Parts: sequence; structure tokens; C-alpha cells
Amino acid sequence: MHNEKWQVRRWFEAISYCEQIAEGYALITVIASAGSTPRDQGTKMVVTADRQYDTIGGGHLEFKAIELAREALVQSVNSSQNQQAVHSFPLASTLGQCCGGAVKLLIETHVSHRQVLALFGAGHVAQALVPILAQLPLSVRWIDNREALTPTQPLAANVQFLCDDEPAGEIPLLPAGSWVVIMTHDHQLDFELAEKALKQPQLPYVGMIGSQTKAKRFVHRLQAKGFNEQQLSRFYTPIGLSAIPGKLPIEVAISVSAQIIQRLHKIAPPSSVQSARLTNEELSHDSR
Repeated sequence: MHNEKWQVRRWFEAISYCEQIAEGYALITVIASAGSTPRDQGTKMVVTADRQYDTIGGGHLEFKAIELAREALVQSVNSSQNQQAVHSFPLASTLGQCCGGAVKLLIETHVSHRQVLALFGAGHVAQALVPILAQLPLSVRWIDNREALTPTQPLAANVQFLCDDEPAGEIPLLPAGSWVVIMTHDHQLDFELAEKALKQPQLPYVGMIGSQTKAKRFVHRLQAKGFNEQQLSRFYTPIGLSAIPGKLPIEVAISVSAQIIQRLHKIAPPSSVQSARLTNEELSHDSR
């Protein structure tokens, strides 16, 4: 697997990485220390929803700091506002560490306001779509399991390509609120990705390319596996505006990007379940 996330080690690299992919993070800084402490004033580490980078010395202090940082991150995401808070820790009496000193930590949250879009698949349509998405206020994570399709030309700053043998493993790592767009070369992989994404309630939009027949087949398979209407209400397939016809990769890319632009402007298309309901109502009306 080739994933930049696994190459980041230091706190300043983590900040750059998180900013690039629009992932919220908390910066923890030792702003004061007295007596015997694990690390000195100025030491920093970065915490995200599922990872931490660098260290402020380990032990119970770091465990508690990470816990507080993640609580603050959740609050910041919910309020869409960054936070700052100072916490004091007498190491012996409060945390039971043998150092015996005292530490004061500053925890600062940094929440990205750019919409994250995870695009699965790097075929012809995706290759036509990415340059359009790169010009929109999006942070694009472009994921495929075929190393041969790794772009050879530099990508826009807001586009990150990941080659992953198990693309579905990237889904739980997506920030809350991310949009998922599925257009791989493999129908079974498409289904696996859709199934995994729909199990994540924090992902509000799961779009998939394909025909009406494929869309209906997938919805039926998901229903057979126990997915309820609330979960399927987040499944949008086939994606793209029907008003934009054509089967060429660029035509499909324009259709898909147009619908994404609508969503950026809060114009939500009907989900697959809603579309199916509308179709049934139309058929019922026509049969009267």
C-alpha cells in the first residue's frame, strides 16, 4: 500500500499533511513545565480522529492529552469552530506518574472547512473528472488499487492519489461528513465499497456510477443484506445529471461534476430509494 499517511512522523509534517487532505487535527503544545517532566516546554504533537503524530513524552500524561484533544475535535467539528484550551497536570498527584513535576498543555483544534470527496477508481471517467474536481472547493482523495494507474504528472494541491491494495480500508479513515464517489473497474469492488461506506453513518453521500439496472441490482442486494431505508437514503446511483446526455468519459465526467456542484450549493439530488419510490408512484399513476 502506498499511502502518505504512513510516512508522516513529525508534528510539523502532520500539520502539512492534514492541511493538504483537509483533515481536522489538534495541536498539543507543552507551554510550561516545572520539576521533573517527560518533555520540556515547546514540545508538540498532533492528534487526529484516529491517529497521533510525534510525542509529548508518552505515559498517562500523553494518554490523557490525546483523550482531551479528541473530545475537543468532536466539539469543533460539531460547532464548526476552532478551540483553544489550557490544561494543567501535576504529574504525581493527578496522573500517578513518578516524574513528580508539573506540566501545562495548550490544545488547539484546527477544523477544515473544505469538503472532502473520496473518489474510488482511476479509469477513463475518473481521469476526466479529477481535473474538474480540482477546480472546485474540494479536497479530493483519489483511490485505486492498480499501481499502473498512478498519475505520472503532478496533481493539483487539493488532490491526493492513493494506491491501496484494499481500497475499502480507506473508508473508515475518512473524516466525518466526507462524500464518497465510486467508479471502479470491478462491480464487486463497487459493491464492497458501497456496503462499507453505507455502514458509516458519518458519511452522508455515497454516489456510484452505473446504469439503472446496476443501480437497482445493488439496492436489492443491499436490502437483502439488511440495509434499511435510512441507510439507503444516503446512496445515490446512478450519479450524474440525466439532463446531460452522452457516454464519452468527458461527457459522463461533466454530468457527475455538475451534480457534485449542485450538492456544494445545497441542491441535493434524490437518493436511490427516493428515485425508486418516485418511479413506482409514476407507474402507479400511469396505470390508473
